[in-house]
Amino acid sequence: MEKFKLHAPFPPAGDQPQAIKALLNGLKKNAHYQTLLGVTGSGKTYTMANVIAKYGKPTLVLAHNKTLVAQLAQEYQDFFPENAVHYFVSYYDYYQPEAYIAHSDTYIEKEAMINAEIDRLRHAATQALLTRKDVIIVASVSAIYGLGSPEEYKKAHTKLTVGESLSRADLVRRLVSIYFERTNADLSPGLFRAIGNHVEIMPVNEKTLYRISFTDDARIASIDALNPISRAHLSTHDTLFIFPAKHFVTSKSERVRALSSIKEELDTRLAQLKREGKQLEVERLRRRTLHDLSLIREIGYTNGIENYSRHFDGRCAGEPPSTLLSYFPKTSSGEPDFLTIIDESHVTVPQIGGMYAADRSRKETLIEYGFRLPSARDNRPLTFEEFEERTGNFIYTSATPGVYEKEHCDLSSGKVVEQIIRPTGLVDPTIFIHKVTGSEKYKGQIADFISEAGVVIKGGGRVLATTLTKVMAEDLTNFLKKKGMKATYLHSDVKTIDRITLLTEFRRGVYDVLVGVNLLREGLDLPEVELIGILDADKEGFLRSETSLIQTIGRASRNVLGRVILYADIMTGSMKRACDETNRRRALQMDYNKKHHITPKTIRKEIHDIAESLRTGHEKTVENIISIEREDFRKAPRAFLKKKRAQMNSAVSELDFETAAIIRDEIRALEKQSEKPKRAQVSRF
Repeated sequence: MEKFKLHAPFPPAGDQPQAIKALLNGLKKNAHYQTLLGVTGSGKTYTMANVIAKYGKPTLVLAHNKTLVAQLAQEYQDFFPENAVHYFVSYYDYYQPEAYIAHSDTYIEKEAMINAEIDRLRHAATQALLTRKDVIIVASVSAIYGLGSPEEYKKAHTKLTVGESLSRADLVRRLVSIYFERTNADLSPGLFRAIGNHVEIMPVNEKTLYRISFTDDARIASIDALNPISRAHLSTHDTLFIFPAKHFVTSKSERVRALSSIKEELDTRLAQLKREGKQLEVERLRRRTLHDLSLIREIGYTNGIENYSRHFDGRCAGEPPSTLLSYFPKTSSGEPDFLTIIDESHVTVPQIGGMYAADRSRKETLIEYGFRLPSARDNRPLTFEEFEERTGNFIYTSATPGVYEKEHCDLSSGKVVEQIIRPTGLVDPTIFIHKVTGSEKYKGQIADFISEAGVVIKGGGRVLATTLTKVMAEDLTNFLKKKGMKATYLHSDVKTIDRITLLTEFRRGVYDVLVGVNLLREGLDLPEVELIGILDADKEGFLRSETSLIQTIGRASRNVLGRVILYADIMTGSMKRACDETNRRRALQMDYNKKHHITPKTIRKEIHDIAESLRTGHEKTVENIISIEREDFRKAPRAFLKKKRAQMNSAVSELDFETAAIIRDEIRALEKQSEKPKRAQVSRF
């Protein structure tokens, strides 16, 4: 069995040694629930990496948003470069679920834009779970949503061996049967092409091109790995495993059975609607379902096919779907045999619990008004109880554990393990309270924040600001730009990969001020931040609760100069509790430093960009060209773009469409950069 090999840049320090020991003792005693109460910057991820290495079982790390998942994946990849660390999030860049609004008779069709690179990473994660033991999957709550059956997925894979009796035509048929698509153009994951006596394949989980060569008597002569761009020879293989290009795999016989089952359910449902006198719903459901069945029968797919997943999987009504959890190993008795780490559990646990109810409510409306069959209910996320049944021993990690975590630790004879002391000696930041409203002597929170931020930026530090709404974040960002500051905003409308890129650029100094709502709280590791301004801190509510304030304050605890300004006219209960807890921790940390003669130092952390691994070769090429030619563009934008358009048209006339596409995207990117931001409304500031 593969072993986890931890690349530790330093030995555990501060509270880490006792936390690692306590958590491992709990796992040995089979405590199902444990909690690590670790302050921001105390190295919770490093502590958990040590636990994973010593425990030795596959591990699922769940976090509540894609940005945090990406950061954690990068950290675990750094700790375990020789093991299989994978990133698993929703592959949608944009997703609008199907819905019906009864009071306005409005039907909203499902719209989705799939990110092919994230889909590739999802396949890499599931394939690693089916072929290795030294696996760490860092995932969002996408892990509890339906995924194809691991048994069918594994059963449908193709094993190719040198010397095997197999013709080129047979291999082509095999690939098509597992959802690979044939092309005569360039390959991307999930595509193949047949050239002469060779078949070239790009597996869905990687970006390496494999060339399978055949002998004249229909045998596999060789299997070679090639660089897909330069076609340089990388390696030679005796065996190659090709997994299906889709997670949802159904054999022909199963498809026939599923179509019959769907038709049977349709007849039953139509009879029920007729008895209820719902003729409109009868016609609507009959037309839609028969149309879907026709498409599935002819081409194997229809938009919204996931709503029939129970029939294809052979599940009973109400039975939960297969998910990422189904791919993790089990004991001989069928019990989950892996470790589950819930990062920032005070947010992630409620998020997991809320997914099922929201999905159910939307589906019930669609079913009631004849847009979907009742079996659509079973295309759903897991309930919280189902999630817990399918996971191994839990370790919750948070600076502010919720009631649920603490109660369940007591129930399972587990522990709440505190990790207050940071290995770096850093203490929690100092907190200052400044007025929100202006006066003759005081100009108000925005003017004060700009003044305080200016001092920090002049000294080379970075600044965070948190607002109450997305609109306020965008308005403040534009206002700061007008004041000459390098500012940008980050909120949930920013695409996944763009969020990661913005954070990397912020750390590198492309931006000095980052403005956000609640994305700047849990888990983000930004050691360059010296100042945080929490605007309207006295507006009691979710974004200004005790937990939210402590989490936001923690973002400044990785820098020795870290400080936080709470802008408030009154001292709320949440503010007082957050300040008291921060001061309690600060006192313990300062006493420890004094006793051990420790001088705090700012964390020095290498800046990685996990977004690099998510970009396609085409995107990287465009970015590289822009970086080289940006100066020429700045000198004469119109003339430069005119020349580029001429080059693009020339490439098209020569049928060099790849070059034309690169130039086209370069033009689009440069035009976008040169556009002046348009304001939808008057600034609030």
